[in-house]
Amino acid sequence: MSLISPLALIEEGAIIADDVEIGAFCFISAQSKIGKGTKIAQSSCIYGNTTIGEYNTIFSHAVLGSIPQDLKYAGEEVELIIGDHNTIREFTLFNPGTAGGGGKTIVGSHNLFMGYVHLGHDVVIGDHCILANAATLAGHVEMGNHAVVGGMTPIHQFVKIGDYAMIAGASALSQDVPPYCLVEGNRAVLRGLNLNGLRRHVEREDIDALRSAYRDLFESGKPLQEVASALLETTASAYVKNMCTFIINTKRGIPYERIQG
Repeated sequence: MSLISPLALIEEGAIIADDVEIGAFCFISAQSKIGKGTKIAQSSCIYGNTTIGEYNTIFSHAVLGSIPQDLKYAGEEVELIIGDHNTIREFTLFNPGTAGGGGKTIVGSHNLFMGYVHLGHDVVIGDHCILANAATLAGHVEMGNHAVVGGMTPIHQFVKIGDYAMIAGASALSQDVPPYCLVEGNRAVLRGLNLNGLRRHVEREDIDALRSAYRDLFESGKPLQEVASALLETTASAYVKNMCTFIINTKRGIPYERIQG
């Protein structure tokens, strides 16, 4: 049985599953779909065509699904899709997609979004990610799984962040971050592998393979794409292959300090 405050405003047509909690002064749009076990604290607003999965916890004053902050937006039908078991803290802002980006902002499952996090239009977030306080993602940013963004960090539009990557707090990221890597600074540059994150989830032999590949890629002074292509042909490590494929496919480039020959 759902527990819905009589002070909440829920438009006719909203689909609300069993065991949902909705606090006082919340707004739920007619197009919203709220999954089982989700809790929405007081004064949060769910706008537009927003789908929220099961067992999410949404804290007070979150704003999910309000129209994109994009001057090209002209009222077209767009979506925000949120998975399961996410924690979305106070004063977060998630925008839906735009026609130019496929029309959808997509958030996976088991993520933590701390206070004041902003997800811009057409953002795609994987699973098990952490975005610390006031991390701000511009439009079309893509994050893999188990990635971490430190607090007060802005990320440029169209940037891609690989699995298990970490962006340190108070950085400013304008290029792509390969899987398993750590970047820091304004502008952010590679500082090494995200070893703390890797050690929690990845076997020692795979970390050793990534260490060796990182040295070849970023410390040899050889052309990055050339090294990545060669490693992709010779390595037996799925982790190294993932990193090299990401590097080969980058559009914005990788932020690392070139070694002068």
